Amino acid sequence: MNPTTTGTVLVVDDQERNVQVLGTTLSNAGFQVMAASGGQQALKRVADHVPDLVLLDILMPGMDGFEVCKRLQSDPETAGLPVIFISAADEGDVIVRALAAGGVDYVTKPFNSDELLARVRTDRTRILCRRSDLPPPAGGGAQADHDRMGAVGSGCVGSGRR
Repeated sequence: MNPTTTGTVLVVDDQERNVQVLGTTLSNAGFQVMAASGGQQALKRVADHVPDLVLLDILMPGMDGFEVCKRLQSDPETAGLPVIFISAADEGDVIVRALAAGGVDYVTKPFNSDELLARVRTDRTRILCRRSDLPPPAGGGAQADHDRMGAVGSGCVGSGRR
């Protein structure tokens, strides 16, 4: 990975404009971006290269985001891969269903870029720290960005877990 990047994010959305906006937002923040226009393509991309995090739309033709997330979580190679659902649907039952499918977070469209980046950094750092049982790198990376925003840690500082 390029030392100037903060990780790889797979953006999955059937609307090309959404992929472009999300991709630009993430690229400008230092993330490498992979893109997929649907569920099947997302699973193929992940099979080729497992990203650090997935931003996943729900309503797509063919395989919806719920099914993509369930398949990712049921595969030993990708179980625990952080998935943030991003959708225009803001009904409580849809959000609960997304989290029950294995999502770690949910962002509604239209999204606020700063909020989205904060969630991506926080969720990515929290999951990676849990996997490694190590604290994030001192003085930099997503944890430092998170701390600069005034948040209270990501749950894996110090001993590696809280």
